[in-house]
Amino acid sequence: MSFAQGTEVYFKYDGAGNQYYRGPDDFARKSSQKSTSSSQTTTNTLDEKTFFKEIRLYPVPVNDVLTIDWTENADKLIESVSLYQHSTVHWKFQQKNIPNLNRQLKINMAGYEWGVYVLRFTLKDGRVMSKNITKR
Repeated sequence: MSFAQGTEVYFKYDGAGNQYYRGPDDFARKSSQKSTSSSQTTTNTLDEKTFFKEIRLYPVPVNDVLTIDWTENADKLIESVSLYQHSTVHWKFQQKNIPNLNRQLKINMAGYEWGVYVLRFTLKDGRVMSKNITKR
């Protein structure tokens, strides 16, 4: 893969240290061309802890319906939301984010088995943020 001279190349790694992305950071470049305001710069570089301060999950542990809502800042970052069962890695739910809609999802988990599920947010810049959810 070759890039034009002067193009910054970004490398992204998962928790185990495996590289899952190499290339230009299109998301950061687009937002810096629009504006270099501090709020956009902060939004583009959110770490996982800061990202999850922008997300609200309730009730946890969940019995029937899991509600997920997020702030406008997080809405600009989220590409999709997925849920899978931890022990089987079987996808139970996937939803592409529609920005500026209502910034909320409700997942009916009433028919799901009890156990641990992984709620996964795929961000527009290629990062993946995940959180364990317990179903009773």
